[in-house]
Amino acid sequence: MFQNNIEYAKKQDADDKLAPFRNKFHLPKSATGEELIYLCGNSLGLQPKITSDYIKNELSDWANLGVEGHTEGKHPWLPYHEFLTENMAKIVGAKPSEVVVMNTLTTNLHLMMVSFYQPTKTKYKIVVESDAFPSDKYAVESQLKFHGIDPKEGLILWKPRKGEDLCRYEDLEKIMENHGNEIALLMIGSTNYYTGQSFPLKKITELGHKNECLVGFDLAHGAGNIQPNLHDTGADFAVWCTYKYLNSGPGSLGGCFVHERHATNEKLNRFVGWWGHNKNTRFNMRHEFDALPGAEGWQLSNPPILSMAAIRASLDTFAEAGFENIRDKSVKLTGYLEFLLDEMKNDAINVITPRNPEERGCQLSIQVKNADKNLHTKLTEAGVISDWREPDVIRVAPAPLYNSFEDVFYFSEKLKEVLK
Repeated sequence: MFQNNIEYAKKQDADDKLAPFRNKFHLPKSATGEELIYLCGNSLGLQPKITSDYIKNELSDWANLGVEGHTEGKHPWLPYHEFLTENMAKIVGAKPSEVVVMNTLTTNLHLMMVSFYQPTKTKYKIVVESDAFPSDKYAVESQLKFHGIDPKEGLILWKPRKGEDLCRYEDLEKIMENHGNEIALLMIGSTNYYTGQSFPLKKITELGHKNECLVGFDLAHGAGNIQPNLHDTGADFAVWCTYKYLNSGPGSLGGCFVHERHATNEKLNRFVGWWGHNKNTRFNMRHEFDALPGAEGWQLSNPPILSMAAIRASLDTFAEAGFENIRDKSVKLTGYLEFLLDEMKNDAINVITPRNPEERGCQLSIQVKNADKNLHTKLTEAGVISDWREPDVIRVAPAPLYNSFEDVFYFSEKLKEVLK
C-alpha cells in the first residue's frame, strides 16, 4: 500500500483534497526562510491566516463602537459564544445545547467536578489513568482534599501492566469489579498525552454507569483530533482546550460538554456566575440566580472576545474542510508515518502508540532506546519541530489540516540521519 520514496509522498499530496488547506496556515520558517517540518500540533496548533482578520474585526468594532459593540457590532459580543457553538458541537459529536466555549481547561474541569463529583461516606473514590496529564491529576487530588479525603485513599490509578506502556480496558473492568461500590467518578483523558492512546469512551462510560459512577473525559488531546461522539457516548461531562488541534492560539479558551440529561437538573451543585444566568433577566441585577439550561448554565463571566474570535476562525476552517475528511486524512498520514518508521528497521526505536487507527489520533510517540534530549535537539537543528517527553520519547503529530505526506517522508529521513 505505502511506498518509501518521495515520489509516492508527492503523489499522495497531489491527490489529497485537503492539501489546499496547508496554504491557509502560517508555517514556521528557518532563519534562511525555509519552511520547517512542523509536527507539534499536539502542543500548539498553527495559526490560520484568517485569524488576524477575525481579531481585527473585533478590534475595529471596539475602536468604533465602544460599549455598543456588545449589541451593534458585526458579530455582537453579547451572544458571541453562540457563534462558536454549532461548529464546536460537530467537532466533539454533541448537541449544540450540550456545548459551550468558556474559561480554560482546568478551570472547567474544576467546575465540572463541583457538579459531578458527588462523594458519600462509602462511595467517594476517583479513577484516573496513571499517566494522566499532570494538571488533571493535580485537579483531582485537590478536589479530594477539598472534600476532606486523603488522595492516597481516594485516588485509584488505572495503570499499564508491568513492562507495558498502554492501559488495558480489562484492567479498568477489574478495578470496577473490585472497587465499584467505592468509586464516585471516572475521570479519564480521552487520548493520552504521552502515549497517544485513545480510550474506548462509550465502553468506559457504560462501565462507569453500570457501577453507578459518574463519568467525565479530558479531551485536551482529543478535540479536533478524534471524533469522541460525546452525546452518543453518554458521558456526563467533558472538557478540552482549543490551542492544540483546534489552532486557536496560546492559552486560548477551553470547551465544556454537559450531557442533555443534566440540562435542567437543579439539584446539581455548581459554582455560578452571572453569565450563566437567564439571558432575559441577566441585566436586571436584582434577580436570584436562574441557571440557563444546558452547558451555558455553567458559564461564569462575560467572555474574552479576542480569544473567541481566534477560535471562530479555526472552527470556520474546520467546517470548510469537514471533520470526516480531516479524520480520514489523519488515519492515512499517521499510517504512512508508522510505515516509514517500520521501514527504518532500527531496533533502537519503538512506537508506543497503538497500531490500530481506532485507538489513536494523529500523534505517534516514538520511544528511542538510550536516547536523551540531545536527540531532540539534533532534530530541531535539522529543521523539525517536534516534542520531547522525558525520559526517552519524541512525540510527533502530523496534523491533517496543514501537514503533508512530504512532511512525514522528510521527517523520517531526518530521523534516520540523527540516529546514525
